[in-house]
Amino acid sequence: MKLTRRHAALALAVVAGPAAQAQPGSAALANAMARARELRDAAVRAGDQPYGAVVLQGERIVGEGPSRVVTANDPTAHAEMEAIRDAARRLATRDLAGCLLVSTSRPCRMCEAAAGWARIERMVHGNALTDAGRPS
Repeated sequence: MKLTRRHAALALAVVAGPAAQAQPGSAALANAMARARELRDAAVRAGDQPYGAVVLQGERIVGEGPSRVVTANDPTAHAEMEAIRDAARRLATRDLAGCLLVSTSRPCRMCEAAAGWARIERMVHGNALTDAGRPS
């Protein structure tokens, strides 16, 4: 994905907050969204809903997940939930403070609540890298 000036400006707006030290740069953010789109496409190929998400810690992806609602017969297996679960497993902690949740669409209330409980710093969604802010 070619990073446009608009994407760079949005990425800088995301990282300009008080937790800027823990947040990725625009290239890492663009790469994370590209990976989320790959996961979305994999979910569709598997017969699931078109959603993908990743969790970034600094410049690296520490969790990822496609939607598995249909394939796992689990109404809570949203891409964001899967990415948060994966990050918690990989990092061996439920505290994901300083991490960023990047998803192909705006997280639902359940996923936003889970991100809040995991202490995710900010949420970014969609091709425009829209800053959804701190989870509430």
